[in-house]
Amino acid sequence: MYRNFSIVPNIMFGRGSFNQLTDVIGPRKTGQDSFFVYILDDVFKGGTLEGRLPLQGRDLLLPVNVDDEPKTSYIDALVQRIRDYSPHLPVGVIGIGGGSAMDIAKAVSLLLTNPGSAADYQGWDLIKNPSVYHVAVPTLAGTGAEISRTAILTGPVKKLGINSDHTLFHQIILDPELLAGVPKEQWFYTGMDCYIHDVESLQGTYINAFSQAYGEKSLDLCRQVFLEEHPDKDDKLMMASYFGGMSIAYSQVGACHALSYGLSYVLGIHHGIGCCIAFDYLDEFYPQGVDEFRQMMARHGITLPRGLTVGMENDALELMVTTALNLVPLWENCLGPEWREKMSRERCLELYRRM
Repeated sequence: MYRNFSIVPNIMFGRGSFNQLTDVIGPRKTGQDSFFVYILDDVFKGGTLEGRLPLQGRDLLLPVNVDDEPKTSYIDALVQRIRDYSPHLPVGVIGIGGGSAMDIAKAVSLLLTNPGSAADYQGWDLIKNPSVYHVAVPTLAGTGAEISRTAILTGPVKKLGINSDHTLFHQIILDPELLAGVPKEQWFYTGMDCYIHDVESLQGTYINAFSQAYGEKSLDLCRQVFLEEHPDKDDKLMMASYFGGMSIAYSQVGACHALSYGLSYVLGIHHGIGCCIAFDYLDEFYPQGVDEFRQMMARHGITLPRGLTVGMENDALELMVTTALNLVPLWENCLGPEWREKMSRERCLELYRRM
């Protein structure tokens, strides 16, 4: 069965393109009560970027904290704040920040038009009603959140995304100037999320010409960014993130992302660094990719944390294993339809013990 999937319909790319945000969203304000909700990573609160936001009239600014990865309860609280602010739906939601801020914007835009809690929609194609109009302005590059149909959330019983064609942004603005000043470690870990997307997609059992075309270009750009010197590295990384996200849109990620979900759910480790930690132990699955990843780490002076699971209680380790193994499509992409015969609970547990 072939999938007829949707993609982001409107894309603006280029240095300084953020300055055209008003032109893009302005026509959607049709009355005195019309307002946009700006979801802004609170690292920018009081800074230059906040001052550049084209807030007008009744527009609502919601700084969001992403020290921890987004929780379904946090989404519910933000949606309630918007409903308390106005009896009318906003004409749009604008997410500005890294992958977590964009995932928050996606989830909020969906829960404004769908009843219940964000936790009710963790899974595949559970959303029934289209979201409000929503826009992504990434200030980091690598997660592919700007192009993805997934809003990754941690719920009360699992870490699992809201996966739906309705999750997709209606507009993305890719301005490489917004990547300036990102701390080196954060830049690296987020970029590696993209690199690992490419490796897992290209070596997966779901691979096809569509995914391969995007994945190979993204991988080439990642190599230019992390193994070479280029004055336009931010432009290249922003496009690598976009192409990497497109690559997995018609294929899937694999073992590394499955294991990173367990690290995140139990230990609260952020997605990018969690992927790096897990990937460094996956030589048997992705030997060339892991070797190249280590070259990239050495070139940029990155040292990963070790011994994360030393002394952990068995219940916590078993929960990590359950979280990882619940991500069936990821393991099937990595190991094929008979993946359960190759990835037992014991083997998964041993991988976590090594971390």
